[in-house]
Amino acid sequence: MKIREASLGDEQSIYDLVKALAVYEKAPNEVINTPSQIAKDLFEDKICYAYVAEKNNSIIAFALYYVSYSTWKGKSLYLEDLFVLPEYRKDGVGGLLFDEVVATAKRWKVKRMDWQILDWNEPALNFYQKKNAHLDSGWVNGRLFF
Repeated sequence: MKIREASLGDEQSIYDLVKALAVYEKAPNEVINTPSQIAKDLFEDKICYAYVAEKNNSIIAFALYYVSYSTWKGKSLYLEDLFVLPEYRKDGVGGLLFDEVVATAKRWKVKRMDWQILDWNEPALNFYQKKNAHLDSGWVNGRLFF
């Protein structure tokens, strides 16, 4: 298995994993993004970044992240998604991807790294607790759609 930065040509595989994540999160009809938009955002406009995990020349997992900002802390990194195909979840792939994003956060000298976990997603909650993450239950998410 190999962890690497996403490159042009990976957008369809990333999109397929995004769709699989949406199904897992019980929101299969919420994805309106497209492979071409993912490619534009990652490789042309560079508003986000991604790592992928490959096994036998197939992308089996991804982590997508971007720079964010905290008025309290300063430059931050936001992990938008980390998803591993179910059949590879016990192989350590998620940990390798997460560790790669953490290494990037440290290289970028950010002050904080954030992400969200659905409160019913026990496997993810357990995964992040094992990574010594602070899980804050005191916030409610606000969101607008355009």
